[in-house]
Amino acid sequence: MHEGCSGSFENGKEIVDKLRMMGFSDQSMPVPVTIKCEECGEEFLMDTFEFKCPKCFMVYGVTPCHAFDKENIKSAGIDY
Repeated sequence: MHEGCSGSFENGKEIVDKLRMMGFSDQSMPVPVTIKCEECGEEFLMDTFEFKCPKCFMVYGVTPCHAFDKENIKSAGIDY
């Protein structure tokens, strides 16, 4: 079930599901990153592997193996 860093994901929901299954959702990212919410445009600091936009509640996720590049951060849906 665990593919290590070779796992690929179709969308943000798959990423967030994997984070929750592995217990990584609330863990701190090695380097927090400021992102702009694709739903409402709010800028915020994402500092855990799963994070919710404080304005519209869009959920974002990135796996620990891919957290080095903010392009790997994907949205999963509002209040997902």
